[in-house]
Amino acid sequence: MRIIRFSRGFVPAGILSLILIAAGVAGYVIKGGFNLGVDFQAGLIQEVQFAPAALRLRYAGPGNATLSLDRLGLSVVVTGVGVEGTTYRFPYAEYRDMGALRAALAETVEGLEAEAAEGEDIDGSPSNLLIQSTQGDPLLGAEPYVLHYLPADYPELPIGEVREALADLGTVSVQVLGQSRERRFMIRIEDREQEGPVPAGRIISALEDRFGAGEVAVTRSDYVGSRFSKQLTDQAGYLMALTLLLILIYASIRFKPQFALGAVLAIAHDALIMVGFITWTGMEFNTTTIAAILTILGYSINDTIVIFDRIRETRRIYPDEDFAGILDRSLTETLSRTIITTVTTMLAVISLYIFTTRALYQAGLPLGEKLAAIFTEHSNMKDFALALLAGMVSGVYSTIFIASGVASFWEKA
Repeated sequence: MRIIRFSRGFVPAGILSLILIAAGVAGYVIKGGFNLGVDFQAGLIQEVQFAPAALRLRYAGPGNATLSLDRLGLSVVVTGVGVEGTTYRFPYAEYRDMGALRAALAETVEGLEAEAAEGEDIDGSPSNLLIQSTQGDPLLGAEPYVLHYLPADYPELPIGEVREALADLGTVSVQVLGQSRERRFMIRIEDREQEGPVPAGRIISALEDRFGAGEVAVTRSDYVGSRFSKQLTDQAGYLMALTLLLILIYASIRFKPQFALGAVLAIAHDALIMVGFITWTGMEFNTTTIAAILTILGYSINDTIVIFDRIRETRRIYPDEDFAGILDRSLTETLSRTIITTVTTMLAVISLYIFTTRALYQAGLPLGEKLAAIFTEHSNMKDFALALLAGMVSGVYSTIFIASGVASFWEKA
C-alpha cells in the first residue's frame, strides 16, 4: 500500500486554518456581529407573503373543524364530543382549480361555507396556489378564515416599498425570502425595553394600509422577551464550553494528553470555521445554527477518535517506526473509511438542502426557476443543511491535519 505523506501538510494546513479563522473574526467585526435570530435577540419576527385573499371559510357544523394545507392538498379534520372524528382530504390533483375545490368543501363537509373573497375571480385558478395565512392548523368558526393565493402573473414587490410602509414603527429589518416573484419577506423589529414590544397587529395594519386589506398572509410569527433571549445566549455559550471540556476529559482518559489536546483543538477549529462561515454568508444565528455546530462537533470528534485508535494500534504493530511515519500510515489506512462515511452523510444532507425548497413542488414552475430556488429560498432547515455541509468538510480536514498535527508537534517537542 502506498503511504500518503500527510505529515508534510501539517504546517501549511495550520497556516491556512489561522488565515480562515482570522477571516472569520474579521467578518464578525466588519458585519457587526452575527445576524441574530429572534431566539437570541429580543423582539418580534414575522414572515409574511403579499398575496390576495382567495377563499373565506366559515364553520357552523357539529364539533370542531381544523384546517391544514400541505403541498399535496387541503384537509379538514372534524372532532369533538359526540362527533366521530373524520378527516376530509381534498387533493390538488383531484380538485385542480379553486372552483372545484370550493364546491367540494361546501358539499362534503357539513356546516362548512366556502366562498370566494370579495372582488376575486378565482374559480379558474389552480388550487395548489393556496397559501395558509397563519401558523399552525386553524380552528374554523363563525368568523371567516381567509386563505390567500398568489397568481402566476402577480408583479414583484420591491423590498424598499415594504421598508417604507413600516418606517413609522422604528428600526425594522426586512429581508427577502425565496424568489422575488413569491413576494415573501421576513420582518424583524427589535424589542427595546424602555419602549416596550411592537404589537404584531401593528405590523399587519401598517402593511395593509399601504398595500390593501386582505393582501398580507402571515406565515410565521415569533416573539422573544429580552430576559429569555439573554438567558438563551448565555446557555448556548455554556453548552459549547461544556462540550469542549467533556471531550477533553474523555480524550485524556482514553488517549495520551497530546491526543486529547489535538482532539479539543480540532473541534474548536471546526466551531470557529463554522462561525466564520455563518458570519460571511449572513446566515441567521439561531437555535438551529447551534444545533448544526454541535452536530458537527460530535461528527468531528467521532472521526478523530477512530483515527486516534488506528494510530495507537499502528504504534504497537510498528514500535520502531518514527511517529510521523505512524501518523501517515494510520491516516492512509483510514482514508477510504473517512471518504465513504463523509460522502454518504453528505448525500443525505444535500438531499435535505434541496428538497426543503418548496418551489420544487409548484406545478408549472420552469426548471431554471426551480434550480434557482434551491440556492435562494430561505428556511431554517436549508440553513441547517448548508451549515452541516461546511462543517463536514472542516471536520474531515481538522481530523487529518489539525488533530494529528498537534499530536505530531507535541511528540517532537
